[in-house]
Amino acid sequence: MEGSDNSLLPSPDAIYAILKEKNEYVKVHGKSLLKSDALYKYILETTAYPREHECLREIRLATEQHPLALMAGSPDEVQLLQMLLKVLNAKLAIEIGVFTGYSLLATALALPEDGKIIAIDPVKEFYEIGLPSIKKAGMTHKIDFRESTALPVLDQLLSEGKNEGAFDFIFVDADKFNYINYHERAIKLVRIGGIIAYDNTLWSGAVAASPDEPHTQFDLLCAEHAKKFNTAMAADKRVEVSQLSIADGVTLCRRVA
Repeated sequence: MEGSDNSLLPSPDAIYAILKEKNEYVKVHGKSLLKSDALYKYILETTAYPREHECLREIRLATEQHPLALMAGSPDEVQLLQMLLKVLNAKLAIEIGVFTGYSLLATALALPEDGKIIAIDPVKEFYEIGLPSIKKAGMTHKIDFRESTALPVLDQLLSEGKNEGAFDFIFVDADKFNYINYHERAIKLVRIGGIIAYDNTLWSGAVAASPDEPHTQFDLLCAEHAKKFNTAMAADKRVEVSQLSIADGVTLCRRVA
């Protein structure tokens, strides 16, 4: 993982294998911390799916066939992010971690016609799964896709002085071991009053797991990084923080200084 000095981190191939196995559980139970599968199904079918754009639905269904489908944002989470974008009257956004483009298209749809989003992901092959639906939705003109790990792109943006405080919204759904590194850059790029949203900050509930709960070592490692990040956000006076139990845990940070 970029920028990490933790020698205990598994290799990328090992992480993919773990996520593929975890994805089999998500296929059955959904991507939610709710203990009731029926309740989560009710939420999706009552308020998320009926409002889901046709092209978003296409990406969601295509992504469900992918062995790493759990990496995509959930429909109820994406619905929330779209509302936040509209409340902010956002025009400029960044997405760190694109995967198949489900949340990316949702962001593009929520931005005005002249809005722009810089989308960063090192695996263009995944992005191309959703690209036909993004084109069909007429949103490609809003998207600047950068095939790269995130830190070099964020550092490049910061090196261009015009970008400091220029962005209204940043969504982070990339490797969890670098969240604090991403935050230190994102806080400079987002405007005062803008929002940074971080996904997976409760990591399957493992952040509060008791020793006898059946979590993998990888889950526990990710949970430790999530806990460090959550503690850092609670102490960061530059932001107002709200941690939500939607999807796999979403932390909203509103820049105030």
